[in-house]
Amino acid sequence: MESYGEILRQVREDKGLTVTEVAKATSISEAYIRALESEDVQAFPGETYLIGFLRNYSTYLGADTENLIKYYNAAQRQASPVPKELLEKHAPKFVVPLIITIISILFILFVLFMYFYVLKIPARRAEKAQKTLESTKIHQYEFSGEIQNVRLYTGDQILIPSVDGEGSVVLTVADTKGSLAVLTPSGRQVVELSEERGIDINNDNAPEIILYVSDVDVKDGSRGAEVRMLSVGSGYTAFVDVENSREKAEEKKADEISVPVETSDSPSDSKRTLIKEDTRAYPFTVNISFRGSCVLRYRSDRKDSVEDYYQPGDTVSVSSQNGFRIWSSNINVMKIQVVAGLSTYDIGVGKAGEVDVEDIKWVRDSDGMYRLVVEKLD
Repeated sequence: MESYGEILRQVREDKGLTVTEVAKATSISEAYIRALESEDVQAFPGETYLIGFLRNYSTYLGADTENLIKYYNAAQRQASPVPKELLEKHAPKFVVPLIITIISILFILFVLFMYFYVLKIPARRAEKAQKTLESTKIHQYEFSGEIQNVRLYTGDQILIPSVDGEGSVVLTVADTKGSLAVLTPSGRQVVELSEERGIDINNDNAPEIILYVSDVDVKDGSRGAEVRMLSVGSGYTAFVDVENSREKAEEKKADEISVPVETSDSPSDSKRTLIKEDTRAYPFTVNISFRGSCVLRYRSDRKDSVEDYYQPGDTVSVSSQNGFRIWSSNINVMKIQVVAGLSTYDIGVGKAGEVDVEDIKWVRDSDGMYRLVVEKLD
């Protein structure tokens, strides 16, 4: 960039003029002339004086006054400091809201962490300790003959009152991994998952208590087993006295579960359909669905009968210990299923409009086997 001071000096020297001569001709002091040529703006009392002296001096020399003033202004702009506002770096407008949002999220996460992982830890530890205590504590359950649902763990005991009224016979849970293992006076007995098993305590081939396992973990025995305890037949079967014979025990068992003894050549065989046979009798469920309208009356285990008018889509489900009787005004519109143990059986139906009476029941044959049958009645 051109220097106005250098131009003034160069023109003066080209004309052979000294500073003293210029000062006398322009009435500008030698100090100001030298200050103009050296561009010492601090030597002047103000910019107005400097511009005025610059005009007079350049006019006297015959130089381009306007260009010299432009060079002076340009030099001043370069010498002036950059405005503070231009030097400051301003953050983008979205940065502040973003920082506030991040801080808020971190604060919320901190609060959640403190609540769930710090404040809740003692409660969770106490809960875990309670579960551990429950799974390791030995519980005793006194069997009253009524249906009882309990979760049994290894070491738990079932107390069954003895027939003489003095003390109890103790069944001890030996294992609950994959199945329920029970130690009895007659040995170790195992009940599988979803199995209903009569437990023979005194080894007389007559069960004194029935255990049904509805839940057990195949891998973790510490979770225990969910067990239903119920008596044999409709009432509680106490222990058979050691002096009683096996025949008396069998008779007592037969009486309590209300299973009649019939020979294979019974006159009713022609009207009887075999559903299932087993070494013992146990509860079964009858499920009935209707695809048409009819009047149905049924009775379970010699209880009061139930009668109602059913329409298509209706269902009936009844559990029986020993026997279930059906009276139907139109047997053909009914679909009947019997669920015994882990098996389901469809019962055949009669003709449309046929009035029918049927028994679904356990019978004990002369060979000692129990058979679940459907028998048509006149």
